[in-house]
Amino acid sequence: MQSLPDKITPYSPWVAEHLPLIERDWPVLDLAAGSGRHTRLMLERGYQNITAADIDTTRLADLARRAEVTVIACDLEGAPWPFAPESFTGIIVTNYLWRPGFASLIATLRPGGVLIYETFMQGQEKLGRPRNPDFLLQPGELRRRLEPHCEIVAFREGPAPGPAMRQAIVARRLNDDTEPTV
Repeated sequence: MQSLPDKITPYSPWVAEHLPLIERDWPVLDLAAGSGRHTRLMLERGYQNITAADIDTTRLADLARRAEVTVIACDLEGAPWPFAPESFTGIIVTNYLWRPGFASLIATLRPGGVLIYETFMQGQEKLGRPRNPDFLLQPGELRRRLEPHCEIVAFREGPAPGPAMRQAIVARRLNDDTEPTV
């Protein structure tokens, strides 16, 4: 396991396993980056063009000094979507769910680009936080939201270490001309 500064949790094994599907030389977005654990993982693996975005970037301050990283403070839920269509070849999202943003998220991914997404699902409320159903995926929800616009590369849902109930997906955006709607 990687060496981390204080108060940074280890990276997700799901993200680590599937990260090689994202091209290292192209722009990658760590969305709702938190402490930057996945940005740090990408740096360890030689990624050169990383954007780490979160509403609070104080825990990303050390990363902002790195030439390979652009840190962006943005409110994904309360402002216009901050990223242009087809800006990134890879997007990583963990422990974050805002359903109204799915169409924008998919549109931000370049055709052929890879989305790695992992967060909590229904059943988590019995095990711990989050308990609010607004922050818990329904069974199969990630697959349903992404299938019209993406090829599903890998999908998992159910009990996870923690203990937790989680859902995870790896999806490659299709080369279609339709505007994502979810």
